[in-house]
Amino acid sequence: MTRAVAGPLMGIVLAIVLFWHTRGLDDVAQTGQLGPGFWPRLVLIGLGAASLAKLVLDVRSVRRAVDVTVERPAISPPLLVAGIATIVLYVVAAPLLGFALATMLFVAAFMALAGARSAAAIVATSVLSTVVILYVFIKVVYLPLPKGAGAVENVTLALYRLLGIF
Repeated sequence: MTRAVAGPLMGIVLAIVLFWHTRGLDDVAQTGQLGPGFWPRLVLIGLGAASLAKLVLDVRSVRRAVDVTVERPAISPPLLVAGIATIVLYVVAAPLLGFALATMLFVAAFMALAGARSAAAIVATSVLSTVVILYVFIKVVYLPLPKGAGAVENVTLALYRLLGIF
């Protein structure tokens, strides 16, 4: 049981320690705006919550099924490489295609790699998630995102105006 809880416990401790060290990040923030510590703290809260959930699941599974062997599906190496390549391509494409278009394409590609087969679901999810991310990053956090190169920049700006972001 100690092996099952070691990883999640380390995640919880790490999240608490790093969260404590973010306390001075917002000293430079202007009133009414999110400071530079907002996103790191949000990620650390997520890490702590995920580690706590994993700890609870691991403790429950060890208590429930001592003799039961769980067979996990094998990871497909080509699919893993394709997923990593999609992430790298997204990072490279964002400055050229703009954040909005690159994110939409990335979400659609990643969903297809993950096994989603409904074209309607893929399109709806990629469009809606991109719009939500744009609003959060631009309107709430005031984060400048890549608009794209050349004519793509004009398309991105038109999209921002259409969405009421700019």
